[in-house]
Amino acid sequence: MTAHKISTPPSVWANDTKNLNVDEIKHAIQHHLLSFLGRDPDRASSRDICKALSYVMRDALIEKWVKTQKSYYDRCKKRVYYLSLEFLIGRSLGNSIINLGYDGPVAEAIDQLGFDLEEVREEEEDAALGNGGLGRLAACFLDSMATLGIPAYGYGIRYEYGLFYQRLVNGYQVETPDNWMRYGSPWEFERSQFLHQVNFFGRVNTYTDENGRICKEWVDTEIIMAMGCDMLVPGYQNDQVINMRLWTAKASREFDLSYFSRGNYVAAVEDKVRTETISKVLYPSDTLQEGRLLRLKQQYFFVAATFQDIMRRYKKKQTTFNDFSERTAVQLNDTHPAIAIPELMRLLVDIEKVEWDEAWDICIKTFAYTNHTLMPEALETWSVTMLGKILPRHLEIIYEINFRFLQDVAARFPGDEEMLRRMSIIQEGDVKRVRMAHLAIVGSHSVNGVAELHTHLMMTRIFKEFHEFFPGRFNCKTNGITQRRWLLKCNPTLAGLIQSRIGDKWITDLDDLKRLEPYAEDKDFIREWAAVKHGNKKKLAKFISENCELTVSPDALFDVQVKRIHEYKRQLLNILHVIILYYRILDRPHGDFTPRVVIFAGKAAPSYTLAKLIIKFINSVASVINNDHAVSGRLKVVFIPNYGVSLAEKIFPAAELSEQISTAGTEASGTGNMKFALNGALTIGTLDGANVEIREEVGEENIFIFGMTSEEVEREKQNPGRSPLDIYMSNPEIRRALDGIREGRFSHGDLELFRPILDTLMNPYDNYLLVKDLKSYMECQERVSLAYRDQVGWNRASILNVARMGKFSSDRTIREYAKQIWGINVADAH
Repeated sequence: MTAHKISTPPSVWANDTKNLNVDEIKHAIQHHLLSFLGRDPDRASSRDICKALSYVMRDALIEKWVKTQKSYYDRCKKRVYYLSLEFLIGRSLGNSIINLGYDGPVAEAIDQLGFDLEEVREEEEDAALGNGGLGRLAACFLDSMATLGIPAYGYGIRYEYGLFYQRLVNGYQVETPDNWMRYGSPWEFERSQFLHQVNFFGRVNTYTDENGRICKEWVDTEIIMAMGCDMLVPGYQNDQVINMRLWTAKASREFDLSYFSRGNYVAAVEDKVRTETISKVLYPSDTLQEGRLLRLKQQYFFVAATFQDIMRRYKKKQTTFNDFSERTAVQLNDTHPAIAIPELMRLLVDIEKVEWDEAWDICIKTFAYTNHTLMPEALETWSVTMLGKILPRHLEIIYEINFRFLQDVAARFPGDEEMLRRMSIIQEGDVKRVRMAHLAIVGSHSVNGVAELHTHLMMTRIFKEFHEFFPGRFNCKTNGITQRRWLLKCNPTLAGLIQSRIGDKWITDLDDLKRLEPYAEDKDFIREWAAVKHGNKKKLAKFISENCELTVSPDALFDVQVKRIHEYKRQLLNILHVIILYYRILDRPHGDFTPRVVIFAGKAAPSYTLAKLIIKFINSVASVINNDHAVSGRLKVVFIPNYGVSLAEKIFPAAELSEQISTAGTEASGTGNMKFALNGALTIGTLDGANVEIREEVGEENIFIFGMTSEEVEREKQNPGRSPLDIYMSNPEIRRALDGIREGRFSHGDLELFRPILDTLMNPYDNYLLVKDLKSYMECQERVSLAYRDQVGWNRASILNVARMGKFSSDRTIREYAKQIWGINVADAH
């Protein structure tokens, strides 16, 4: 079909969308209420206004997106493809308004229509396209890529259901479906023209072509179609808009009509329903074979569709693959998309008939891999049997990659069978498995860690042999966060105070916050700073009252730990300290204690039994403490349910103490630590992940560090010193806390309920060293309580934390990726 060039249709705007005024915004909202939603503007609800306003913003975005895409083609720019199984973007409306520069006119227009903008924004559902730090990092990176003008695309899956909606019933986590799409999404563009065929199962056929070349073809496959859905990501007031393309599964045919002819109408739709489950839910349970099968199919599904898109775009102007890696950079966000390496090899060798060595050279120059875990048990592997059944040609390619790689290893280390075993992509054993991290390292030109400590441990522990084999391949790109969302949007009062003194350059250059440092000695500024924090605490206290039925005082220290519930993140350490503090107050009813509100939030994986029991334990301890009048006004504990991006935006501005207490050497980086610090919270933490670099930036006098270092942790695991039992016997406060749990003090006398937690704490081989770090943590918390009494000194440290957070902008991180990995000069990208 011939493509005809047509002129761009007129906009609904009277003027260019860059210069919207209040009346035009009101007119556009009313237009969308009528034409898109079929609603009488005089009877519109807050939800209707939210959707209509979202369409108004989307109109502005799509015009800028079209111009941005045209500029990429006109200048033949190198494209960056960021592949991630998660994009935890949260809500889009507020972010779009701010990045487009419409916050003033929009607020006025909404007010004139009789609504409150904050209430309207609350009507939007969080886009449940991710779980935790991995997905939120990807979202921050897209914001920075757009703001820096980098020609980039995010690729992932459009999950119909998110991880789950978390409810608390009698203190237990109860998972219910997170159907974030139940009201539809005004932000999506369905791209039915980008419908790609994705194959599974089948067999590999070997044949000889007309040139005598032995070739492979993947035949007799099961076919699923992938349809693209675009969500737009605006840069900050720079007219640049990029997009995430998220794939949704479609059946290759709507129905199998042969079933209709036999009258079996149910069977006719069964295949369609089964096919489309691939994009239904984020992270199916991997405890069952069906869940593991679906997870692997999800990973290949989005990779295969993405590379058809990449090839389509590349072939528009190129007829050979000589310049493929000069035009294409693919970043693998963890190992989930690592199946892309054999997929590109299959496309080049089997489909495009490129010779293996040339294809492999293209492959290595194209891919870069970001590692996100230090725990060997968390490194992804797939059984050879399962992978070979679902993706038979890919398993052949992986074996060929491994064979050639091990030949090089054997040449470097002749006769060293142990070295071959450790470095092999295939893990031998009763069940052979494909090590996806090894595949990603071998098939990429860059392997980066996400903090300096993480990178050091990668190179000296888990991937030591690879670092030595591939000198220069490993590097560090410390994570960052976007200040547009995590300060400007979520904490407007603090952002306004900062702008009143140093202007707004920090919005795109976070290093400019250093100009705040002199104000840490300005008494008037310190008072204003404290007033902003107190106002944010009052807002969070109101939210807790309305949603958790608990009254907390904004005058108390807000001590916050919000993150995924996991043993290594050590929520247990925190709640043990709470129990010890509780007993201290009971023992000294007239003692002078620093009042605290200890706030928890986070989800446990549905199949992670101990993590779910930790949630119950926290809530049981909270129930005892919150109902004990003997500690009223001095200690409260709350677990806020259903933690996600929008809840985080309420918590971070109010937090005063940031709990970053993972066992040293387990957290790759963390980004919550950065968000808390950027909003003026002081950190209590171990020297783990990015905490090390935060201490270097803010100064050790402005952070509270405790516990063993990663080297001490490693030595303790190899040569244990004092056991948890020894510590229990020698420390009365720790013994009393553990005895309280054992005796049913927090379980209504049930001696068995929390026995698994006690067993974990008293295990002499506890990998997370909870009891062994507890005394150091208790002492550090005493320093916190003392420091908080000096409010001038506390707020001075708070100001300096914010002023010295420039390094932790995702803009800096993306500049480093662009220059050092992708080969893109950011100055030239605009």
